[in-house]
Amino acid sequence: MKILVITVSDRAFKGIYEDKSGAVIVKTLEDSLKGKITNIEKIIIPDEYDTILNTLNENKNKFDIIITTGGTGLSQRDVTPEATEAFCKKEVRGISDYIRQESIKDTIFATLSRGYAGINDNVFVVNFPGSKKGAEYCTNLMIPLLEHIVSMIKGEGH
Repeated sequence: MKILVITVSDRAFKGIYEDKSGAVIVKTLEDSLKGKITNIEKIIIPDEYDTILNTLNENKNKFDIIITTGGTGLSQRDVTPEATEAFCKKEVRGISDYIRQESIKDTIFATLSRGYAGINDNVFVVNFPGSKKGAEYCTNLMIPLLEHIVSMIKGEGH
């Protein structure tokens, strides 16, 4: 399994603060999926629609799974879901519904998340919140599903 973690944050991109959410996603995946990940990479990009969309397009043939963290809230610069939706050919609404439903059990503020999940050819993309706690929580929710998702999008069946 090849995974790219994209932190979408103006401040982390500028070096104003450390990217803790992307780091916790990588660590959680590595700890939980030992031997199943052949490549995992992490990058930081600014909260810019075109940059997000271009980054997704540039990496769609290099990874099986792309996880974004950040840019899912309500501010003017939070455009990760819109860029992800524009990139994806099919929505996987059950995933974003599941993440929100389970996250609400942890914090009422999950109701404000606008995360999206979908596929473009052979890559699955999912948006996580930008907080370290939210990113780790969502990663743990997704771990049991990732191998099956990759098998399905590669046409290996259920």
